[in-house]
Amino acid sequence: MDCPILVWMLFTNREMTPEEYAKCHAVLRECAPHAPVRNAPSEPETMRQMVAFLLPLLMMRHRRVPRTRWKDQMTPVGKHWIEQARTIQHGPDDNPVVAAQRARSMIGYHTSYDHNLVGMAMTQGRREDVVNIGIGIKEISAPPGMSGNDFAISLYHKLTPLEQTFIAPEQGEEVVMRRLCLILALKQAYIKAIGQPMGFDWSRLEFNIPEKKATGDGRPLAGWEFRVWTSELGWPIPNSDGHIKQAYQCAVAFFRRTRETKFIWQNDARELESWVQFITLDQLLNVADKLVE
Repeated sequence: MDCPILVWMLFTNREMTPEEYAKCHAVLRECAPHAPVRNAPSEPETMRQMVAFLLPLLMMRHRRVPRTRWKDQMTPVGKHWIEQARTIQHGPDDNPVVAAQRARSMIGYHTSYDHNLVGMAMTQGRREDVVNIGIGIKEISAPPGMSGNDFAISLYHKLTPLEQTFIAPEQGEEVVMRRLCLILALKQAYIKAIGQPMGFDWSRLEFNIPEKKATGDGRPLAGWEFRVWTSELGWPIPNSDGHIKQAYQCAVAFFRRTRETKFIWQNDARELESWVQFITLDQLLNVADKLVE
């Protein structure tokens, strides 16, 4: 199944000003009234939620599709896809070639965020295919005042006994955190790809990273493709020579209807740039007014 995957990662290197927040929230209310984002400028979490809902609008503007020419649809389990309006140039609906092209023009997407990184994974094809996509993002960092090992232990309930052996304390905190966030990002991506709520029992899934195997309730996740990469961000500290650095483990899950489970470990920066695009908050804010057009 040839459905190319594209990912946008937006770096929120700063908070919005009250004016920027108000502008974006007004756009959200007009273009995505279904978005459950409260108007609460003093709460940083709502800004990240808002950015996640605005990314599909930015993507369609980037494709130069007017807002009146597409509609955001949703399945009964909350999976989103974008349906583009038929134009006269496409031809009559009874033309089989036109009908086939239109059927494969649907855009499925999923958004997620963690701390300063908001991501959107998208693909184009038939509706029944493109909705099966999910993205997981986990910052490789323990909460303040908590060691990496203690943080991992607190999340044992989301892991299987085998997965717990991969993050044993004797591995060292750096290895533990990296492996823990990798497993959690993969599970989050898959859970969202199948349209399950975050209350889903994560321990029903098992990712055997060394053997490149994935199972759900003990059964192989055949037909699924998992793409994994690390996003490293950094920005200067005001009035100093220092920099703040953050690393995030990211994963995309997509159902390709094959017979095997496939893992793609994206370590080469040039290859990653061919399907993952990094943008900043300012790039979104620069065109926020035009997202309604």
